[in-house]
Amino acid sequence: MRTDSSPGTLPAREHLPATDAGTPVLDVVIPVYNEEKDLHPCVLRLHEHLTRTFPYPFRITIADNASTDTTPEVAARLAAELAGVYWHRLELKGRGRALRTVWSASEAPVLAYMDVDLSTDLNALLPLVAPLISGHSDLAIGSRLARSSRVVRGVKREFISRTYNLILRGSLQARFSDAQCGFKAIRRDVAQVLLPLVEDTGWFFDTEMLVLAERAGLRIHEVPVDWVDDPDSTVHIVRTATDDLKGVLRVGKALATGSLPLDRLTRPFGDDPRDREIQDVPNGLARQLVGFCVVGVLSTLFYLLLYSAFRQFSGSQIANALALLVSAVANTAANRRLTFGVRGPGGVVRHQAQGLVVFGIGLALTSGSLAALNTASSSPAHSTELAVLIAANLAATVLRFLLFRAWVFPERRDEPATRPCSPGRPHQQSYQQTYPPAQSYPQPYPPTAQPYQGDATVRLQPVRPGDTDPRDPR
Repeated sequence: MRTDSSPGTLPAREHLPATDAGTPVLDVVIPVYNEEKDLHPCVLRLHEHLTRTFPYPFRITIADNASTDTTPEVAARLAAELAGVYWHRLELKGRGRALRTVWSASEAPVLAYMDVDLSTDLNALLPLVAPLISGHSDLAIGSRLARSSRVVRGVKREFISRTYNLILRGSLQARFSDAQCGFKAIRRDVAQVLLPLVEDTGWFFDTEMLVLAERAGLRIHEVPVDWVDDPDSTVHIVRTATDDLKGVLRVGKALATGSLPLDRLTRPFGDDPRDREIQDVPNGLARQLVGFCVVGVLSTLFYLLLYSAFRQFSGSQIANALALLVSAVANTAANRRLTFGVRGPGGVVRHQAQGLVVFGIGLALTSGSLAALNTASSSPAHSTELAVLIAANLAATVLRFLLFRAWVFPERRDEPATRPCSPGRPHQQSYQQTYPPAQSYPQPYPPTAQPYQGDATVRLQPVRPGDTDPRDPR
């Protein structure tokens, strides 16, 4: 799993500016491998649909995954015949590798891809990318499992798809409904930050990208689609399923260990109600209280189980100290990750050391309570001991939360221009939406099919009545 830092925090989402220019707003990538029969009718159909219905400039990019048939020749002919169609040749296979390569080089602010068989009805394309153009969402996916989707496919593929998505929900807590539908889109500014963290280069690329985006708090828009299964699909189901399960284990391990810098992806939403300052209520207090209470209940149960176990072979003071020590370490780790949103190994030793100081205070409270109980009664019942310990732990819990919030995991405060927000969320800043200079694709085959070279400034142009020329560079 990649652990290198991402380029930086994402800017606030904005509606793409509607000005005049020829730079494409949408770049639709079609990854292909030995698709000499389906490629030509697919691109013709997609190009005709976009020319007729899409209101902004667009581009279609054919990503050839080291095909060994005549797919390169077909792609070159399409690029020469149709305006806005380009192609890119890769010498290594892998759908994820193709998407990463083309998306990283594209200057279009909205990037999409679809399978060459066009199983998904193209009427869903505009609803797919519209939330990205408007600034409402970061990613968008087509879903075959939504209630209003209309899907025609065999029982075997239906079972595999639903089982795979259940695995994702159970193991990675994924909330999106369909990870493998070949119909997705992403904003380019999001892709530039997210793609360096995605390791897979094959079929698991989609799932890994979506899981990381969701864990980072990015907004994923789902579109119900009409989908007809392609009976001639060349996908190897068993091998793909095996690779996907390996990917699930790898990503799950990385998320559990906190090795991914997902906090760098969180976008400073200007319209998020959780970022608003509410009088007399510190930001994030309600969420932290809920998280701390949940962790506290579990820690108390864990502590009582440990105390009962240690009490079998030691005195009450020793059992209390051991149980409190073990549960305190677990409690600090859980609150660090779940309550206060601190991820990664940075500062973990310092946090545990401060947590042990808090543990010492709790130990003094509980031990003092036991000492008072033993003074009042020479041989108190075990149930009485537990009742006293519960009361003492409740008092220690309140003090522990206050110390955690104010001392161990204090709210980060940067420069004065930064507005404070809840822990785990980046501070609100003023951003200006900019795009890096356009990058050129490697030389396509044949040399006559040159990729688009244009101004990187995004300019949108609505369709005007009478714009029906299919070679219009819109």
